[in-house]
Amino acid sequence: MNGRTRVVVVMGVSGSGKTTLARALADAWPATFLDADDFHSEAAKTRMAGGHPLTDRMRAPWVRRIAADLQRRVAAGERVVLAFSGLRRRHRDRLRATGLPLRFLFLQGDPALVAARMQARQGHYMPPSLLDSQFDALELPQAEPDVTRIAMDDTPAVQLRHALAMLD
Repeated sequence: MNGRTRVVVVMGVSGSGKTTLARALADAWPATFLDADDFHSEAAKTRMAGGHPLTDRMRAPWVRRIAADLQRRVAAGERVVLAFSGLRRRHRDRLRATGLPLRFLFLQGDPALVAARMQARQGHYMPPSLLDSQFDALELPQAEPDVTRIAMDDTPAVQLRHALAMLD
């Protein structure tokens, strides 16, 4: 990443630690923290809470809302750290199409670790039963030079150090 970067997207499957890293990075950078989950419609949250994954068609307006908000915030002079699944290449490309100077941090790791984290968390609409659908939908960021991989099994402090080092 370089001094021009205005948006950092922390991506990965549900339970990978996106929100934890994104919040810490937003505090340390400093930047506005956004959680892509807040852009889901109530119908989408209800569907997922019921154990049904979203289709790409259902995700499209969600990604458009996020892209529009990022553009508005950067135009107003903000830097943003977004926690966003980014499972599909087309969703990452939609954010790239905004023309904003952005980078992606991909939290990559073992499905068993994610499953344990999802089982332990409270009050989240995404049930552990959808974990397989998250990994099924994930299109690994291959040949995407603006994506940096970070191990999800590193401690949050180590992850933050890696993220900040990439911002230098």
